[in-house]
Amino acid sequence: MAGLTNNDNILDRIGLPSHLAWGYLGVMIFMMGDGLELAWISPYLVEQGLSVQQAAFLTTAYGVAIAIAAWFSGVLVESIGPRKTMLIGVAFYVIGQALFVGLAIPTLNYGLMIPTYAVRGFGYPLFAYSFLVWITYRTPQHQLGRAVGWFWFVFTGGLSVLGAYYSSLSIYLFGHIATLWTANLWVIIGAVLAIMVNRDKFEILEQKEEEGTSKFKELLNGIMILKREPKVGIAGVVRVINQASQYAFPLFLPIYLADQGIGTTTWLNIWGTIFISNIAFNLIFGFVGDKFGWRNTVTWFGAVGCGVFTLMLFYTPQIFAGNVFAVGVIGMLWGACLAGFVPLSALTPSLVGDGDKGAAMSILNLGAGLCVFVGPALVALFYDMVDTKGIIWILTGLYFVAAILTRFLKVPAEEENVKDSELQVKTQTL
Repeated sequence: MAGLTNNDNILDRIGLPSHLAWGYLGVMIFMMGDGLELAWISPYLVEQGLSVQQAAFLTTAYGVAIAIAAWFSGVLVESIGPRKTMLIGVAFYVIGQALFVGLAIPTLNYGLMIPTYAVRGFGYPLFAYSFLVWITYRTPQHQLGRAVGWFWFVFTGGLSVLGAYYSSLSIYLFGHIATLWTANLWVIIGAVLAIMVNRDKFEILEQKEEEGTSKFKELLNGIMILKREPKVGIAGVVRVINQASQYAFPLFLPIYLADQGIGTTTWLNIWGTIFISNIAFNLIFGFVGDKFGWRNTVTWFGAVGCGVFTLMLFYTPQIFAGNVFAVGVIGMLWGACLAGFVPLSALTPSLVGDGDKGAAMSILNLGAGLCVFVGPALVALFYDMVDTKGIIWILTGLYFVAAILTRFLKVPAEEENVKDSELQVKTQTL
């Protein structure tokens, strides 16, 4: 990793802040450990004796913890700093994982599984999303879109790709339980790199300490920001819509595709390919956002693009009679457009002043956590009434609503330009 110091200019040129490079690497390794069981833990526990409903409720409890921790991440960073917040996340994960794997799973103690898996769920939002707040404070405005693009690249790459590939090999060599134990090793390695080896300073905390800002006031700021800056609330809603379909699709789309002649194994391969596309475009849309505009990128590539390709995921298997290649291409395009929301992580903190960036990111991170509920909730509430076609149209409609909402997310400089233009028109008219 000597290149991280010797090639600072190269890293900055590709949009990755060189002073935070070790942090990016740490997040990738941490998320690899955190996500190594996501693709197989539910079916494994069902094989061990849990019911499908019990496994689903376990995941729901995990999601509740994620949403809560995601909201706290930004305000805690401004209150106690990113390093301490990230360390708290590491502690939650390591303790929760040790209890979950060491005590709950061996005895199939469901009453213990729920709280220990939930405690573990507090870990990654406090760690990874706190680092994202760190990025938004310490990256120049012109580079911010690419910087958050790199964040989502390492985040998703660790969680959805490296974690899955590693666990498939580790399970084959060591078994499921041993693989779960190794998660703590990877999490600790990632934490050392992101917290200790990464020497970047967080000046905003030092300023707040000099000003004597109350920590309670910082926590309260995570709520009051919605009243002072309604646009932050709009951004949070857009963030929820962003990934709602990602958590809804697995509940009903494989069943629909099976009826169209595309089996479950093929669907899993398509799903994996979708997120390879998504990871690549996390970077691409970071660059596009800095050039084309963050708001424009989220509107047209993210919201409108996802709306169009969500609809096509339903109609393509019918038009092309279950053609796997055609469905795969549409899926990859949907995954790419899902990454079109990446600049939202640069746009949201730019809606407010420096003192409110952490609070704004807390709302955005809360939206990221709530995605876990909204997608499945839509399916649970409406599937019996409207079937697959209706759910697809509901998700499509939400994306188009997101496109409209995003047009209201103008940064202060844009609003000033609009006011100046209106003033010039009035002056010319007079």
